[in-house]
Amino acid sequence: MNPLQSSNLPPASTLEGRLRVATYNIHKGVRGLGPTKRLEIHNLGLAIEALDADLVCLQEVRHFHRGDARRFERTSFGWPAQSQAEFLAPEGYDVAYRTNATTREGEHGNALLSRWPIGDIGHHDVSDHRFEQRGLLHVPVQWQGSAVEAIVLHFGLSHASRVRQVQRLAQFIERLDATLPLVVAGDTNDWGERLDAPMRACGLQRAVPPAGPVTQRTLTFPSLAPVFALDRIYTRHLRCVSTFVPRGATWARMSDHLPLVAEFEVQAASNDPTPLRSGPHGGAQPSWGGPPAKAE
Repeated sequence: MNPLQSSNLPPASTLEGRLRVATYNIHKGVRGLGPTKRLEIHNLGLAIEALDADLVCLQEVRHFHRGDARRFERTSFGWPAQSQAEFLAPEGYDVAYRTNATTREGEHGNALLSRWPIGDIGHHDVSDHRFEQRGLLHVPVQWQGSAVEAIVLHFGLSHASRVRQVQRLAQFIERLDATLPLVVAGDTNDWGERLDAPMRACGLQRAVPPAGPVTQRTLTFPSLAPVFALDRIYTRHLRCVSTFVPRGATWARMSDHLPLVAEFEVQAASNDPTPLRSGPHGGAQPSWGGPPAKAE
């Protein structure tokens, strides 16, 4: 058995019409500081494959980084010659990547790894100030013969910035076909659980299983002892049937975040409450206290 599945990661559904989506902030593929800094990108590759998701939405993905490339030798267990998005993609997956932030040493941004064919890749800048470069990665996906729109996001560190970024997300969504299923996923940095209402105003519902409100199963940060549900999936015309967050020492080692995995069924795009396969969904979470330190 793959040791990354020791946390009882459930297999993907074999039912037709089930879409599995994962979102994961990979912390640029490294952990630690100074002499204790270690490379986790190879473990992350195994982890992403174990998620067995149709769509994998990634944040803090290195396109390149000169300093880390010098630090870690380019061996089979060292710094990959490929970009991290290409390196992490399971065999047969399509890859979409766009840079959000450019630094002296390199670039990083959001990525989408898709089991299904993708269309033209788009990027929409939602940076709120010069100290934080943020963007939306937009990718149309052909899933089981139907079109699904996917957006990968990574919001800012202040609540005011996040509210303005949701407003820009809403403006971007207005350009899309309102009849198509839409997945919006990523690291919201929403410590205080205050974004669900403005996201609902965009027509987006948070991924919540039918059993009730979000529980501790969806807490993703910090990975060692998660108390915040920063990593979210919001959708339109999709009903959430299950959510899962893999945990354990192996997952806690690879990033400061844990991945969130959810499965969906398509529901009707009209006002008719009868879905194609299931009914409406939604939910909210209780408020939490102040956040621990987080760089991005």
